[in-house]
Amino acid sequence: MRELNSETQPNSSAKECNLIFAAREQKLGQWISYLLSYGVLTASAIVCIGGIWYLIRHGAEPVDYHVFRGEPDTFRSPAGIVAAVLAGRARGLIQLGLLLLIATPIARVILSLVTFLRWRDLTYTVITLLVLTGLIYSFIGAYV
Repeated sequence: MRELNSETQPNSSAKECNLIFAAREQKLGQWISYLLSYGVLTASAIVCIGGIWYLIRHGAEPVDYHVFRGEPDTFRSPAGIVAAVLAGRARGLIQLGLLLLIATPIARVILSLVTFLRWRDLTYTVITLLVLTGLIYSFIGAYV
């Protein structure tokens, strides 16, 4: 292999640097793709199992659509959902799957933040922190 020097290739270090950045970004994209795919598949499987379990237990019960009944308080907080799952309630398992589905994009933002911190990329770190702050505020704002 021929040695590259600054006389034969004046932009060789810039090209190498661009290749390194491109490879890094491609790897991040791949990790994000895996995270989103497995997060959605896992959440879907949990919801499906919970739905089947719910239908096995309550599928033959008569349905009354004349009266609207909202979600019980148990299913309105993450702690309540976990408690319902631990108590063996099928609706709790469905809610857990939905909670995981909501958490998947948040995990993507956290993965991006950690990656940008490791790369010491201040611009993307600040932008990602702002996005994460907005997401956290939107969830915490519901309970405050």
